[in-house]
Amino acid sequence: MTQVTRRRFLRDGLTGVGAVACSGSLLTGAPTRKSATDLVTLGRSGIKVTRLGIGTGTRGGRVQRDLGQDGFTRLLRYAYDRGIRFFDTADSYRTHEMVGTALKGIDRDSYFLQTKMGWRNDPDPFQIIDRFRKELQTDYFDSLLLHCTRTGDWKETLKRQMDLLEEAKQKQLVRTHGASCHGLLPLEVMPGTSWLDVALVRVNHNGAHMDGLRSRDGEQGDRDRAVTAIRKIHQSGTGVIGMKIMGEGDFTDPQERDASIKYVMSLDCVDAVVIGFASPAEIDEAIERMNRHLNA
Repeated sequence: MTQVTRRRFLRDGLTGVGAVACSGSLLTGAPTRKSATDLVTLGRSGIKVTRLGIGTGTRGGRVQRDLGQDGFTRLLRYAYDRGIRFFDTADSYRTHEMVGTALKGIDRDSYFLQTKMGWRNDPDPFQIIDRFRKELQTDYFDSLLLHCTRTGDWKETLKRQMDLLEEAKQKQLVRTHGASCHGLLPLEVMPGTSWLDVALVRVNHNGAHMDGLRSRDGEQGDRDRAVTAIRKIHQSGTGVIGMKIMGEGDFTDPQERDASIKYVMSLDCVDAVVIGFASPAEIDEAIERMNRHLNA
């Protein structure tokens, strides 16, 4: 990592992005109107992201992979031009190389990059991080998550990986670490976990693909119980990022998409959201709906 990048790495917040992403002005104080592309702080970490991030894992990443590299690059570049500075991926999505190619040439310090690692078979996080850095053409990650925790004892069974990710944080290979959650049992043990800088949680207006007791993907979750846990996570100082806002693509009715964004934007416990887009029109729609409901 170069000296300049290392110095920027240590600064609070995401540098280079504010003048573009904050639709208000950093020079004149806080904007009077909220926006999807405002910078928001992820809990006690002090790290800032745009309120809206672009996900690359719809249907396990198939939707984004099917765009091909050229189409995918145009999509991510369009998101960047619209002010989105938060890009989310994962090893299991098989989009690392595509993301790295799409963002090549853009100032690395101008955007927030989050990825996720699997934890089965007791992997060595340092070997995984080294591979991820090559695939995504980056020196460091703004956020690295343990992907898809499913049991209530995940903090005990994954302690080795958690300790090594903390070491990677001290070595400045990652700025924050955390976990994504699939199931009420892992979700409800997250509050008060000091290691957890970032929690990626499933949330929408009707519980589609949200967390339930069986921890199965695709199930109808218990929205109210999940949101109660999410609120506790947020109150404990962890940065909360919402996913499944569009029900894994199931919300094909525009009114349902609008209802979901309205609901999530009304919550006091979700700092930012990631949505898996397939077209510029979907990006435009999400920004318009978020801006409208944030200022209602």
